[in-house]
Amino acid sequence: MQINPSRLSFLLAVARNGGVLAAADALRVTPSAVSQQLRRLEEEIGRSVLERTPRGAVLTAVGRELAELAESIEREVNETTLRLATADESPNGLVRVGAFQTFLSAVLAPALPRWREQLFGVELQIREGSRPELLRALRAAELDIIVVEYDIAEPAPPLGATIREIPLLDDPWKLVVPAGTLATMEIVELERLRTPWLGVEEAAATSQAVRRIRASLGQPSSAHTYTEYPTALALVAAGEGMTLLPQLALQGPLPDGVEVAEVPGLGARRLALRHRAGRRDPGPAITAAVDFLREVSAAFQAGVGGEAEG
Repeated sequence: MQINPSRLSFLLAVARNGGVLAAADALRVTPSAVSQQLRRLEEEIGRSVLERTPRGAVLTAVGRELAELAESIEREVNETTLRLATADESPNGLVRVGAFQTFLSAVLAPALPRWREQLFGVELQIREGSRPELLRALRAAELDIIVVEYDIAEPAPPLGATIREIPLLDDPWKLVVPAGTLATMEIVELERLRTPWLGVEEAAATSQAVRRIRASLGQPSSAHTYTEYPTALALVAAGEGMTLLPQLALQGPLPDGVEVAEVPGLGARRLALRHRAGRRDPGPAITAAVDFLREVSAAFQAGVGGEAEG
């Protein structure tokens, strides 16, 4: 048995319009043309698709099943036609993205070859900045998309009426201490540590996390304050203090004299994408960029999670 798909459209027209005459009107053919195609369909399958009644023709069980098949084929054809029609309408234009150092170096920069392949019509401009700088630039329309960070246990920075936020990934905090600090501990107990906490520049998510942990423990801070993660690692390696750092900041080789521990309860920092979402659609270029950043962030988190499990 072999069904000619072209005949199914006639059956579908009968199902939708309630009879052969109405189907012929909808298809703009003669009723005899519809009847002829249905007879040939019945010959192909060896079953009746219509039952003639005093009130007109109705579909048999087989006819209803074939009508559902015809509708599925129609839907697939329409969706494929739409995709083909828009295939040449690739997003294009300029997208300005602002983010902080660890996201740019660990997540976005390695994905730039893929960006050029997938979004070849979209020109990308990247700006590195602190959270206050990025938030201000987004409000001022100097940037189209920003990626911000904040301690997940703290309130997120205010959005504003026209700003939309999309979570990208959660980056767990790690305890970073001078080497040998944890040598006598089978289980890391923060309250037993006597190493002072390094101070952190206030705008950073790390500052929120360190302040939260210190407040719960009542432990002192050191005289040093850092802004950049390499500075923090250098101070820890010199034995000057300890701190929390996000996993993204610990991707490369660590300096001698540094020990990293995973401690339950430290929490994580959230990396979130923000863009303006007013009355107008953000446009295909920005929409494509948002989708791209979500995809690469999800892939990165999945990869890091897999490495941790392994």
